[in-house]
Amino acid sequence: MSRRPPSLKRPLIVQPLLFQFAILFICFPLLVALALRADSGGPYTDERITPVIAAAIVRADDGALALRMTEQLAALRAETPNLWFVAEDDHGRRLSFGQVPAQYAAATSLLRNLSYGHVRDRFAPHALSAVIRREESPAGPVTILGHGKLTQVGFTVLAASNVAALPIFLLMVLMSLVAIPWIVRRSLAGVARIAAEAESIDVDRRGVRLSEAQVPSEIAPLVRAVNDALGRLDEGYERQRRFIASAAHELRTPIAILRVKVDASSDPDTRRLASDVERLANLAEQMLDLQRLDAARCDEEIDLAALVRRVAGDLAPLLIAADRSIAVEVDAAQPVRLVRGDAGAIERVATNLVQNAIEHGGRHVVVRVQGAGFEVEDDGPGIPPEERERVFEPFHRLRPRSAGSGLGLHLVQQVVERHGGHVAILGAPGGGTIARVVLAPVRPVSPGTP
Repeated sequence: MSRRPPSLKRPLIVQPLLFQFAILFICFPLLVALALRADSGGPYTDERITPVIAAAIVRADDGALALRMTEQLAALRAETPNLWFVAEDDHGRRLSFGQVPAQYAAATSLLRNLSYGHVRDRFAPHALSAVIRREESPAGPVTILGHGKLTQVGFTVLAASNVAALPIFLLMVLMSLVAIPWIVRRSLAGVARIAAEAESIDVDRRGVRLSEAQVPSEIAPLVRAVNDALGRLDEGYERQRRFIASAAHELRTPIAILRVKVDASSDPDTRRLASDVERLANLAEQMLDLQRLDAARCDEEIDLAALVRRVAGDLAPLLIAADRSIAVEVDAAQPVRLVRGDAGAIERVATNLVQNAIEHGGRHVVVRVQGAGFEVEDDGPGIPPEERERVFEPFHRLRPRSAGSGLGLHLVQQVVERHGGHVAILGAPGGGTIARVVLAPVRPVSPGTP
């Protein structure tokens, strides 16, 4: 079982997010601890008493402030027996409750000028700890100075920290989840583009290089290395192509001389070499055909019906001499469509398929033209299903001692694919083999096709 290749999303997105979250979780309690450390320590009066007190203050008939005992105030008084407070409106009218410390008696006239504050004494029982708040009451706005239930500063600071820092924390988390993946995808857009370029490279398109524009500097060395490798592959391909072409050309002359000498010989053993010489000559010509596939640039409209009839007419005398027969059928139900390309190359395809059918035991060959394609059917022993793909490999033979070179069907496949089509080997209904060629209908030929 193959392992899934590692993804850049984890190191570029997940890991920075986890690292950032860890920093936030560490910094948040540290900020609270620093806030607690900055404070001198000690309890404060719980500021939640002032709304309860304000709700109990009403206006008397003479305009003075009066107190009515509400359920909330009664509960607060029962919870804090030493509750006291002073309330003052904007006109200086005051209302007091409980034992107000003498230290605050002289300062009560200043309450209407204040709105918020905490006062805390240093020693227990902290009777002087008080809170100042400006509240809305049934008697109008009042400023309250009061002492009630005490609360530790840690809770106060923690609550304030949560109120102030938690929204910031959540906003940072949200921005991290949205911004970091977007930044990474934008940064790697060039990588996705060169991946698409790489997918378009195939054996028939040489000289293509990956673009280095808008590629991250960390990926650029890899792109340059791939381009250098493509260049070396192109050079190697050209050297191989030139070698095959030169070898095939150089072989033609000695093969021709050898053929003449064999034909002119009166020795029966020497004349039996004629088939081997012919096989060698055919191999040299097929090697040249492979070379011509890259060099040829012929582009013309091809009438498949006329081309197939011409091939059948050229091969008929040889087939009749070998006690074989050939027939051409044009499917009337499918109008024959013109194709574009190299008529000579397509003609060699048809010739190779007919010759291949005869060489593998077919005594009667039928060539059918169907739309933008044709098929060659023989009545031979057929090709096993497991061999129908392998027969297109170069130098592959069904029978090791076969007289063929093993390049014919490979050459057929190369020509058909360069014309935008495909070829397949199928089993005939009554036994034998069908070689089906389907070509693209009339269209502009792309650069690089013969």
